[in-house]
Amino acid sequence: MVLAASRPPVILGLTSLVFGVVGLYLGLGGLWLAVIGGSIYYVITGAAFLVLAWLVWRRHAAAFWLYAFVLLGTLIWAIWEAGFDFWALAPRGDVIAPLGVWLLLPFVANRFIPPVRGGKMALGAGVFLACLTLVISLARDPHAIVGVASDTSQPTGNVAAADWTAYGGTNWGDRFSSLKQITPANVSKLKLVWQFRTGDMRGPNDPIETTDEDTPIKIGDTLYACSPHQILFALNAATGKLKWKFNPHIKANPTFQHLTCRGVSYHETEAGATTVEGQPAPTNCPRRIFLPTNTGLLYAINADNGLLCESFGDHGHIDLKYGSPYQVAGFYEVTSPPAVGSQVIVVGGSVIDNWSNKVPSGAIRGYDVYSGKLLWVFDAGNHDPNEMPSATHQLTAGSPNSWAPSAIDEKLGMVYVPLGEGANDIWGGNRSADEERYDSALVALNIKTGKLIWSFQNVHHDLWDMDMPAQPSLANVQTANGMVPAIYVPAKTGDIFVLDRRNGHLIVPAPEMPVPQSAAPGDHVAPTQPFSQLSFRPRQKLTGADMWGATTFDQLVCRIKFHSLNYQGPFTPPSLKGTLVFPGNLGMFEWGGLAIDQKNQIAIANPMSVPFVSRLIPRGPKNPAEPANNLPAGTEMGVQPMFGTPFGVKLNPFISPIGIPCLAPPWGNIAAINLRTNKIVWEHRVGTTRDETMLPLPLDLGTPMLGGPLATAGGVVFLTSTMDYYIRAFDLKTGKLLWQDRLPAGGQSTPMTYLVNGKQYIVTADGGHGSFGTKLGDYIRAYALP
Repeated sequence: MVLAASRPPVILGLTSLVFGVVGLYLGLGGLWLAVIGGSIYYVITGAAFLVLAWLVWRRHAAAFWLYAFVLLGTLIWAIWEAGFDFWALAPRGDVIAPLGVWLLLPFVANRFIPPVRGGKMALGAGVFLACLTLVISLARDPHAIVGVASDTSQPTGNVAAADWTAYGGTNWGDRFSSLKQITPANVSKLKLVWQFRTGDMRGPNDPIETTDEDTPIKIGDTLYACSPHQILFALNAATGKLKWKFNPHIKANPTFQHLTCRGVSYHETEAGATTVEGQPAPTNCPRRIFLPTNTGLLYAINADNGLLCESFGDHGHIDLKYGSPYQVAGFYEVTSPPAVGSQVIVVGGSVIDNWSNKVPSGAIRGYDVYSGKLLWVFDAGNHDPNEMPSATHQLTAGSPNSWAPSAIDEKLGMVYVPLGEGANDIWGGNRSADEERYDSALVALNIKTGKLIWSFQNVHHDLWDMDMPAQPSLANVQTANGMVPAIYVPAKTGDIFVLDRRNGHLIVPAPEMPVPQSAAPGDHVAPTQPFSQLSFRPRQKLTGADMWGATTFDQLVCRIKFHSLNYQGPFTPPSLKGTLVFPGNLGMFEWGGLAIDQKNQIAIANPMSVPFVSRLIPRGPKNPAEPANNLPAGTEMGVQPMFGTPFGVKLNPFISPIGIPCLAPPWGNIAAINLRTNKIVWEHRVGTTRDETMLPLPLDLGTPMLGGPLATAGGVVFLTSTMDYYIRAFDLKTGKLLWQDRLPAGGQSTPMTYLVNGKQYIVTADGGHGSFGTKLGDYIRAYALP
């Protein structure tokens, strides 16, 4: 006993110190967590580690028995909370189990007096059980859905073939090609056949939100692509060699919130074509590319030589800001390609978010595709949305806008426009009834007149930035009532709303359900919201058990943060305390949209799961009610002033102290949906941590994504968009990963495909994304079979 009471050997002294630090951290943090309503596990374990520290210091072999109980208790608690989910179990034991192994090492264990074999055997059994549990949990992903999509033979509708003539393949926005040269059997043989570098990189005055999100288009033997500064490149589709380029000379400055180009649009004058007025279409510039810019201009460019179409607008361009108030550079930006019909081009744009209510209008505009004449407007903030701008009437400032691409059904004569919120997203106490009417809604307009045919609102009185974020997809779907012309509308909430595109009637039910109330001072909350029965949203509210971390330590911090926030489930109102927003502001769906195989009645989706935190900031010395000399942050995260409301807001992803999401993975999946049953056929996580950590470990957690899928009749789905730098190919029927290749930069875009000289190509733009944190670049890359 004298030896046990004396100063221990250095190795046990250090072990005791470590146990003591762990005990203090878990004990104090656990006490904090328990007081605010969280799990009591941490405070119990912290106390146990303090006792362990004392036992180790005393060289008392009872430490082994106590540690065995701690390890066994941790294992039972972890399985009770997380089941056999490896990635959820790992942080619950990645400190406890290794320290137990350390205690068993001979040069540590043999220093105890007296040596007690039973305690070491008990601890060894506990370590074995922990390892066995992890091995069992690795055998299966509990979040995956394993299934096989069945073949059908339905009419394919309007799909891309040899050419890719619009952002989504065609104006239907299906991101599907009828090409079938590349199949699951040969996709592994794909090779890089050419690469083009644009030379367009982020400059010193460009915003953080400088992104390369381009999906090129292809017509004939030419590929048309744009870069972040809206430089248009015409490339030989077979070789990638530059034919010509057009540079609008965008000079960005700190007032820009975005600097991006998702793509360009194409129009070809067919034989016998007429204008909207019924006159013969002009024959000059018969093939033209429409290039929108972040400065609010729209250029019409001869597709054959890169020269401006002089008869369009003002010698080849029009100013989309006409009639709009508060024309500050960069406050109105066209980030998505316009929708081009046979006679009318429909243009929406992004209005700066959460800066002020004194910003440009988000009105949708329809122009003559030949002359550039303004034909109509749809001003979603005006009581008469079709009131044209004039010398005596300006369009509504900061009205709901459309920053995502639209879709067109030429046969029905409709354009389907996904609308976002007005200028200030997170507080709506001063919004008018007119501003609320089409906020975060899909509107179906007569493409020739802009008159409303029908609308569907995805979120009522939106306080969460739950815009309609993506191009809707048109598809003819087989239902119990026969084949129906449908429109699929992915939402940030994770819902996919399915409507009859003729009249807006729901095909898949989306009942109104009660949501949390208790709005911020001066605001209110809609009593109900629509919840589609086709959805990827979380089926249950988050709990502390859903919180995650790389270690026990940051997981505890995430649990404390979770219980410190206002959270009552989806649509919890913003608050001064801070509100957990899940699905988050980034959305479960973003601008990438869906890929739809109409023949087999399958949709491919890539939903993601990243909670956000919004905290309202009252006006005060550090949060003035009017802008002084401050400029926008160049990003949609961080502190946003929301001038014109009683509050500013701080928006951030809900992340741990080491910068990873506090929600347990997966954070990104790829999935297939049976359009006849509206059931998920298969779903698998996609994306690794290889390029997002200091150590290049390819941990398959499933990462957030920006960009969408491409599906082909060959039975292969292609995807970039993840936070690691890969292009991947999946089996459309099963979701099995078939092939992947490294990219030189972030691939935050949607790939496309085409046929030239008898060969099918897969093309991806890889330039990274500033606020997403991926590596920036300037690459356009093409793959083909040998």
